[in-house]
Amino acid sequence: MSMTHYMELLAVNQPWNLLIFMAVPVILAETVAITELYLLYTRNYGGVVRAVNRWAGIVVGFYFVGVFLYLLFTAVLPLSLSGGWRGPADMLAVGFYLAGIVPLLGIALLDVGVVAKGRDEHSRMAIHAGLVGLFLVVAHVAMIFGMLDPAVLMGGVVPGGHMGH
Repeated sequence: MSMTHYMELLAVNQPWNLLIFMAVPVILAETVAITELYLLYTRNYGGVVRAVNRWAGIVVGFYFVGVFLYLLFTAVLPLSLSGGWRGPADMLAVGFYLAGIVPLLGIALLDVGVVAKGRDEHSRMAIHAGLVGLFLVVAHVAMIFGMLDPAVLMGGVVPGGHMGH
């Protein structure tokens, strides 16, 4: 059994890769998600919960830009140029993980006032909530494909041309 590059990234250099690539972005994104529920329910956009929500959204968005660029240049491009991918599950796991840049950067841009400037706070929070939901979807799809043995989506042929059992 082999593992996807997604799982390998999280498994090596313990505990640092797990913290950098999983714990920090997920804890910040979950902070945004949890505070989002409170904000949309109470519509209290001026309190400490909104400040925490905004801070976490800005930090996770710009933090993930760094993660995205780092992995693009140190993993995705080299693997693509060398043919080093371990099959469709491997590519889907990494691709969906990196797709997290769209909602996370969107959240940060909303929170710094670059996007949806002309909308009221509740309308911006509705967009914010949609982006949180999108991040949860892409992150969970990445995790599901990342935990697969890459051979599962390759018709039993594991990378390297051997038959899986």
